[in-house]
Amino acid sequence: MLIWHMHQPFYKDLAKGRYTMPWARLHTLKDYFGMVAILRDFPTLRMTFNLVPSLVVQIQDYAQETEVEQAYEVAFKPLQKLTEDDRRFLLESAFQLNHENLLKRYPRFRELWDKSRTTDPATAGRLFSPQDLLDLQVLSQLAWFDEIYLDGDPQIRKLVTQERGYNEDDKSLLHLKEVEIFKRVLVDYRAASERGQIEISTSPFYHPILPLLCDTNIAAESHPGVRLPRHHFQHPEDARDQLRAAITLHQEVFGSKPRGLWPSEGGVSDEVLRLAAEEGFEWAATDEGVLGSSRQMDFSRRSDGTVEGGSELYRPHVFSSEGRNISIFFRDRQLSDLVGFVYSHMDPDAAAADLHQRIKAAGRSTSSKPAVVSVILDGENAWEYYPRNGREFLKSFYGRLASDPELKAVTATEALRVTDPGLLTHVHPGSWIGANFDVWIGADEDNRAWDLLWEARRFYTQNSSKAQGKNATLAQQELWIAEGSDWCWWYGPEHSTANDEEFDLLFRTHLSNLYRMLGGSPTDELAEPIKRPRTTAFRVPPTGLIEPRIDGVVTNYFEWLGAGLYLPDPRSGSMHGAARIWDALYYGFSSEALFLRLDLTGTFLEDHPEFEVRVNVVDISHARIHALIGPTGLAGVNLWKDEEPLLVPQATGERLQVAFQRIFELRLDYSLLGHEQHQQIRLQASIWANELPLQVIPPEGWLSLRPTDELINW
Repeated sequence: MLIWHMHQPFYKDLAKGRYTMPWARLHTLKDYFGMVAILRDFPTLRMTFNLVPSLVVQIQDYAQETEVEQAYEVAFKPLQKLTEDDRRFLLESAFQLNHENLLKRYPRFRELWDKSRTTDPATAGRLFSPQDLLDLQVLSQLAWFDEIYLDGDPQIRKLVTQERGYNEDDKSLLHLKEVEIFKRVLVDYRAASERGQIEISTSPFYHPILPLLCDTNIAAESHPGVRLPRHHFQHPEDARDQLRAAITLHQEVFGSKPRGLWPSEGGVSDEVLRLAAEEGFEWAATDEGVLGSSRQMDFSRRSDGTVEGGSELYRPHVFSSEGRNISIFFRDRQLSDLVGFVYSHMDPDAAAADLHQRIKAAGRSTSSKPAVVSVILDGENAWEYYPRNGREFLKSFYGRLASDPELKAVTATEALRVTDPGLLTHVHPGSWIGANFDVWIGADEDNRAWDLLWEARRFYTQNSSKAQGKNATLAQQELWIAEGSDWCWWYGPEHSTANDEEFDLLFRTHLSNLYRMLGGSPTDELAEPIKRPRTTAFRVPPTGLIEPRIDGVVTNYFEWLGAGLYLPDPRSGSMHGAARIWDALYYGFSSEALFLRLDLTGTFLEDHPEFEVRVNVVDISHARIHALIGPTGLAGVNLWKDEEPLLVPQATGERLQVAFQRIFELRLDYSLLGHEQHQQIRLQASIWANELPLQVIPPEGWLSLRPTDELINW
């Protein structure tokens, strides 16, 4: 039972009628269109799409061409009308995309990116020729088009093949194609629903965390001792209103009442489930951690792929309270996270085969009636990390599902009918992350946002009855928008984005608009940023020659002094991925060899008695070292040069040395590479477990160094 959750924050400033960021538009081009279009090739498959109402209304805006958005305007503005500010903005916004899979596939786009980096955006805007700017306008849009549309539209294929030298007619054609996608996408989802291939579920209108909206104190039940905001936010009436508004829009757009609910971020509590049942929802879904905490169970994975407690995990449960019933699905976290965070690093067919087999293994965890394996995750955020937007992976995976007689892909409502449900009278309050609400409450930034929301909500209570007409409606919308989960996703220590400042400003703008629409003045606090300055990965290049002892321990402080240092960014990006698994990477060289040291976290080593460290070294040739780590230490090393295996001495030999005890250390002699002095070398390390990649270091690509004897080894 597969659910693709489609969601973007609400980027529109209602007071100004302007979109402040382009992501709903760009993900419509790249993801929402193709995710349903691909199903026409697999007519026997059934699945569920959760379309959040606040995303639906943004797509409608773009389809009706009523949107006002700076990035959209600048991308299609006639060249002769571009101001100096427009040029600077184009240079700042055009390259905000995944470079490996979206930018680099277009050589001219990569060329323009390299040119832009020679100076600041304002200067680059003046240095770019008119043709440079035209090509950048077109390619910055073309890069976001879905693979299926790229393959199926001959006019778009022609633009891709052209590569450069675009003109205003090409740009006008591209704009028409974008509008065509905006107009088609919701129609296509409704058509797929009406032919019975998909079920469309919904979420509360502006994606609030329903349990916290009902009562912020519920956070202390899932995490005793969590620091709560100064003010107690408790407005279950807002939760009910956002659910009702979602149902109304769903009926208008898709022609029927939704049966299912993905409560934002999988956030559930007894109160929320009763509320959903009262509003007529037949099913909801959340994470396996909520079931585990509710039943005091641990769903550990066995070596054969089956799951301890699978007889409970792989079936829906009926929650019953005060005469109301609603069914709940609990997603298989490992399977869902593999799609979201891991398979993008693998060959698409190998990843699809792995997921296929893991689903079948999960099904063997119960001998009762058919097991319902629930895979639930974002339907857009992962794909930019996959080659070709993940479409080759999905085609391979869907093909395997369609041809396997032991598996049947069903909608959520269909899944309710195939097995006997479990019964629950209480659910542990929590979300899809950690079975708690820590991402959205508890940190100083989160709590400050909740307190500002509380003050605005109090002002709304005191003044909303005085407002009339459009202002009354807009004030309510601004309140609901500010109640959304996305703001506190970015506040706190967990996540960061290049648009931190814009998100922070937009949240405070929504609250400020509420005051203004009700005849009040925004509080002074709303002028102060909530978000702390964004931190990034810390990198120091080598400063001196080194000659550390390769023994897997820190022999002394001085042996790595002079090495380059790369420290991870403590925040992830827009997706909440795996826990931090490494603390630092050191790299450097002597006159004869390269050195690398990787410090892994204690938590990772406790959780992974067996894993693999892979190191790639590229100069004239390409060397790959795979080091297998077992419970007792280093278990084996393999080395390839230009894809040919090399027979080298053991890992303790003279030309290749690898060791692991408390840290991972490696020495690679230049003679194995055929390296020439002063030739630039690129390094990359990755960590694997169960033959799946967990993390690449650095995630943005490679570490570069140029070995030279000119460095002074103090």
